[in-house]
Amino acid sequence: MSIEPVQGRPREQRVDQDVAEATCALLGEVGYARLTVEAVAARAGVGKAAIYRRWTSKADLVFASAVHPLDLSPPSDTGALQGDLTALVEDIIACLASPAAAEGVPGLLGDLSHDPELANRFRTTFIEQERATVAIILERAVKRGELSEWPDPDLVHSLLLGSVFSWLFLQRKRPTRDLAAQIGDSVVRALSSPGASLSVGNDAAASEGADRES
Repeated sequence: MSIEPVQGRPREQRVDQDVAEATCALLGEVGYARLTVEAVAARAGVGKAAIYRRWTSKADLVFASAVHPLDLSPPSDTGALQGDLTALVEDIIACLASPAAAEGVPGLLGDLSHDPELANRFRTTFIEQERATVAIILERAVKRGELSEWPDPDLVHSLLLGSVFSWLFLQRKRPTRDLAAQIGDSVVRALSSPGASLSVGNDAAASEGADRES
């Protein structure tokens, strides 16, 4: 899950960078709950309108700044599913293990749990981009012949992201050198086992696989 630089005029790119840096700095100083768009704008030297033109809410701003922006691309093709998944997990760890993410994610999840409209917007934007990245990696594996059936991208996404989230935020452990490889290997084993329940088990997922192959 590589982070693509925002395309646009140099001035616009500088504003994006300044706002992201200000957001991350303030998360470390005051935390998620006390962070305000006004404070970010003042720290970044921009108007609030410039922020709201880019991000709909404080939650969107924090996620895009502290975790990852909306524009994502999959890791480079390593030639094998295990290598691709390991590279993806490394990216996920890098996104979630930063000090800004550690400060921002718990509060952000609280907002999502109490605001269905916000949660739905996140699902159709940030989470959908993550899911699409997983689907591209699975497509590679199917085309190589590593997988005989289309796995469910939602379930694989949950296994990858959920494993990292549990390690960092629930178990409160620092990522080990081999964590990404261990998670990637576990998911590959699950996908490759006979009769794996991760394989496509519904018409919608099967249709997605067929659409990609056509």
